[in-house]
Amino acid sequence: MSDIDPVHAQLFAARLSPHRSLSRSHFHVLLMVFCACAFVSSLPFLILGAWPVAGFMGLDVALFYWAFRANYRAARAYEDVVVTPLALSVAKVSEEGRRREWSWHPAWVRLERQTHEEYGLERLSVVSRGSALEIGGFLGPDAKARFADRLAGALAQARQGPRFS
Repeated sequence: MSDIDPVHAQLFAARLSPHRSLSRSHFHVLLMVFCACAFVSSLPFLILGAWPVAGFMGLDVALFYWAFRANYRAARAYEDVVVTPLALSVAKVSEEGRRREWSWHPAWVRLERQTHEEYGLERLSVVSRGSALEIGGFLGPDAKARFADRLAGALAQARQGPRFS
C-alpha cells in the first residue's frame, strides 16, 4: 500500500515571479558607469560656470537609481499556483509581502485566454461562476502560453479525479 494520499497529491505546482535580466551586482556596475558619464558630461559646464547643469546631472543619477530600486522592489512579488484533484489554489504575494489566496474545485473552473494575433497570449484568467482572476500578468506572451498549456493539462487531469491504483 502506498503512503501517498492520491486525493491530496499535487498534480501541478508553480511559482511565477517577474523576470529581471540585470542582477544586482551588474546594476551596481551600470550605476557606476552612469555616474561616471554624468560626472564627465557635467565637467565642461562646471568649467564654463554653468554649475546648475551639474545639479541636474546629479538629479538624473538619483532618478536612475530610484527607478531601478522600484523595479527590484516590484520583482519581489510572486504567484503560487497549485493543482490537486480537489482544488486549484492561487496565492498572490505582493512586493510588500501581502498574501491573497483563492481556491476553486477544478471541475468548476476554466482558463480564459485573450490572444493577440501579433503578440500572442496577452491575458490568462481563471474563471469560475462569473468571477475571473488574472494569473501570470507579469509573464511574457511565450512564457504565459507555456504556463497556460501546463496548467490546462493539470486541470484536465484533476477533472478525471484521483487515481487510487
